[in-house]
Amino acid sequence: MRWTGILFSTVIAILVISSSLAQTNKKENTMVRFTTNYGVIDIEVFDDQAPVTAKNFLDYVNDGFYDGLIMHRVVPGFVLQGGGFEPGMKERPTRDPIKNEADNGLKNDRGTLSMARTNDPNSASSQFFINLKDNAFLNHTGKNPKGWGYAVFAKVVEGMAVVDKIAGVETARAGFHDDVPKEDVTITTAEILTD
Repeated sequence: MRWTGILFSTVIAILVISSSLAQTNKKENTMVRFTTNYGVIDIEVFDDQAPVTAKNFLDYVNDGFYDGLIMHRVVPGFVLQGGGFEPGMKERPTRDPIKNEADNGLKNDRGTLSMARTNDPNSASSQFFINLKDNAFLNHTGKNPKGWGYAVFAKVVEGMAVVDKIAGVETARAGFHDDVPKEDVTITTAEILTD
């Protein structure tokens, strides 16, 4: 009986230590800050759950690609979209598209960031959107043209008030584009936050 108690205590101690080590070794998600002319938006990037998409986004951030770009599409009650155009709707050249990771289990809920793309599921490059509400119809349901969905890779952790403020700007048609803010909503800088 005494040996059983000692064995049980040893097993519990090992489990506690293992759990503690696992938490210590757990990698923190990368944090990115967008400083805009409307305020600051802090974003947590899901490095492990969307590795290809996260790396692509962070590479663009590191390159300074997003600095000076505008949020070129604002649809209240739906999304804010940016990451591709300079003021005057001049498109900035991008790297090659990435594979669609919309099957990662993450949902297009309010405050999440997803990759924008064309009808080709694997056409996302630099453009992203912020969901203004839970947009379940954008989620992955199957590996077919209708079901691929849009890859969630991050979420806003601070600054949703700024996002909502941007969602209220006046928009108009600009060339071939609808829902373009009449006055530029600019990402002044995008930077990775370090401890």
